[in-house]
Amino acid sequence: MGRRRRPVFVLQDHRKPRPHFDLRLEEGGVLRSWAVPRGLPTTARQNRLAIAVPDHDLDHVDYTDETKFIADTGWWEEESRDDRRIVFVLHGRAGPRRYALIDTGEDWLLHLTKQQPAD
Repeated sequence: MGRRRRPVFVLQDHRKPRPHFDLRLEEGGVLRSWAVPRGLPTTARQNRLAIAVPDHDLDHVDYTDETKFIADTGWWEEESRDDRRIVFVLHGRAGPRRYALIDTGEDWLLHLTKQQPAD
């Protein structure tokens, strides 16, 4: 029996039309996507606005052009989920980081959790 492939994530840095980041998580055969204007939070005291945008095809994982480059990539794992929150770990170039995406009813907030996984 073959080993199951881990779902990928990519963080893309866009320079136009206005600088922002796109967080994309592979799920259900597509990349679920959020625009994050100020980038991923770097401390648990920060929440960052995350605006859900249309899903992208999986071939968008390694897409770059003159205004878009890959800031980070790797695989991700879901730790918990309910109707308003997804807790997950990104396993990127700098090691694992745990985040929560919180649905506010209008947009989403991206939060770096206090408890972080061991490297």
